[in-house]
Amino acid sequence: MKTELSRTLGIEHAIFGFTPFPAVAAALTRAGGFGVLGAVRYTAPDDLARDLDWMQEHTDGLPYGLDVVMPAKKAVEGVSEAEIEAMIPEEHRAFVRATLAKHGVPELAEGEASGWRITGWMEQVARSQLDVAFDYPIRLLANALGSPPPDVVARAHDHGVLVAALAGSARHARHHADAGIDIVVAQGYEAGGHTGEIASMVLTPEVVDAVSPLPVLTAGGIGSGEQIAAGLALGAQGVWLGSIWLTTTEAELHSRALTDKLLAAGSGDTVRSRALTGKPARQLRTEWTDAWDDPAGPGPLPMPLQGLLVAEAVSRIQRYEVEPLLGTPVGQIVGRMNSERSVQQVVDDLTRGFEKAVDRINRIAGRSAQ
Repeated sequence: MKTELSRTLGIEHAIFGFTPFPAVAAALTRAGGFGVLGAVRYTAPDDLARDLDWMQEHTDGLPYGLDVVMPAKKAVEGVSEAEIEAMIPEEHRAFVRATLAKHGVPELAEGEASGWRITGWMEQVARSQLDVAFDYPIRLLANALGSPPPDVVARAHDHGVLVAALAGSARHARHHADAGIDIVVAQGYEAGGHTGEIASMVLTPEVVDAVSPLPVLTAGGIGSGEQIAAGLALGAQGVWLGSIWLTTTEAELHSRALTDKLLAAGSGDTVRSRALTGKPARQLRTEWTDAWDDPAGPGPLPMPLQGLLVAEAVSRIQRYEVEPLLGTPVGQIVGRMNSERSVQQVVDDLTRGFEKAVDRINRIAGRSAQ
């Protein structure tokens, strides 16, 4: 499963995997793909350095990358987290309290940290992550929300690091090309997390045409080798996969209840909602997302206010595994995620499916398999 891009990066398979879990990213790199570690949850530079040290020790000298979040449009700028928190209306705080009380969600124990606070959406946090990352031999820097600022692109290039950016439309993709981005990820509507409104089958060839000859990765709803073959047939030079890794044995969800919900979910059990971050993000549909999407409620706040507002609530829901409210960003491919497998087993299944699809097309075209 080699393309011009995979050869450039020195990887066996053109499979790029985004994940918040170092063990998953390292396992994918060792399996011949390209692991990309999500940095948004690292609000302390020392924590990111610790996990990048671990990645160095567990990737056998093979390439890997980092994904940061730098919003293309800033909801707030030049203010502290405390000042941002002060912008959150009391009506929204009361709505959170009422929703948690309705489902009997316990308070955190006294002194217990509220867990991950979504401050990684703030540009200054992402910049501190880059100060750490460029001390390591990362080969790719990806930005999940548009093109990074020009100085960040230049800094990456100065370190010999390729820059990728996700796009939900051909217009976004052209903007990335104009900004000096090296790789465009065409992320379809089916994807988990922040997505646009165009499906992968339509979006991928549009983006390929829009930014040629830049390499394009296709993303959104991909979880089989047959789908990878389809993406490459549409002109992509690889695939960008995220959701499929959530139920791998290396993933660190720390919640049996959440893993079970993912394994049981069908492709229709997700929803694009602003409930988590303030921007439309595909996730499991739960009573939590329903509450925020209900017109009778106050509605979500813009990023990063919504993330700060719900951070403690999400931590409590996860800590106590409150099943009706328990969810996670995940794509429509969740309907195929019905068993726990290792990262290596997932890659093996993907490559086998890819080979079968290529053989099938060769037979249809009247050519014998090579």
